[in-house]
Amino acid sequence: MSGYAWAAFAFNLAWSAVAALGVMLVTFAVALRKGVHRVVDVAWGLGFTAVAAVSCVASAGAGDPGRRILVTLLTALWGVRLAAHIARRGRGHGEDPRYETLLSKAPGSRNLYALRVVYLLQGALVWLVSLPVQAAQYIPGPMTGVAVAGTCLWALGLFFETVGDAQLARFKADPAHQGRIMDRGLWRYTRHPNYFGDFCVWWGLFLIACDSLAAAAVSLVSPVVMSLLLIKGSGKRLLEQRMAERPGYAAYAERTSGFFPLPPR
Repeated sequence: MSGYAWAAFAFNLAWSAVAALGVMLVTFAVALRKGVHRVVDVAWGLGFTAVAAVSCVASAGAGDPGRRILVTLLTALWGVRLAAHIARRGRGHGEDPRYETLLSKAPGSRNLYALRVVYLLQGALVWLVSLPVQAAQYIPGPMTGVAVAGTCLWALGLFFETVGDAQLARFKADPAHQGRIMDRGLWRYTRHPNYFGDFCVWWGLFLIACDSLAAAAVSLVSPVVMSLLLIKGSGKRLLEQRMAERPGYAAYAERTSGFFPLPPR
């Protein structure tokens, strides 16, 4: 681990925290103007993009240029696509029921409560989960087969996210499907192709960081935390709680894998 640029990486951690915080504070201002806090979901992907861009600039001369550009582009492509998808999905809608429920418990000002428990928390998670993207920028040697495998896993994840989101959007846009459960395309093999895609994206980015033992050691927490969020936290678990009362969902859940794609039972 002695060959790793620890001092430069520590400097990067500070600047990436500023970038993540800045994105969340700007988003908070936009939310106050619009009167809805659901816009913070758009900032999730943009926060990662900002951290990747800042890290790429800060690491100039310290890491392999090919790897720096690769992880920055992969992160930005994932983040901007996700932000655009969430923005389109939420256009014309009011507050997200998740935030309405959360903010109904605010002990004082709803907006200040949202700043503490939504925006600042998400900013901290962006900083933490993006550790592989930051750490990979400071690996000096050329990319290995592990990085190639990570890129392939990232591509698989982006495929599941993009295709799954598009399939669901088309399904919901058809009035004939009103009240029905989406069980076609990728949704036939997993109840959460978009969350599985996120899982693959972040384990893929971690593998790119595994070209260095030092970078892997400091960033392993990232895909672990993301996996817990997707499976046990605000992802799969909360969504399935809301879907449980929908007609036909119990039968769909019985025959369809809960996370990893598998043939229907």
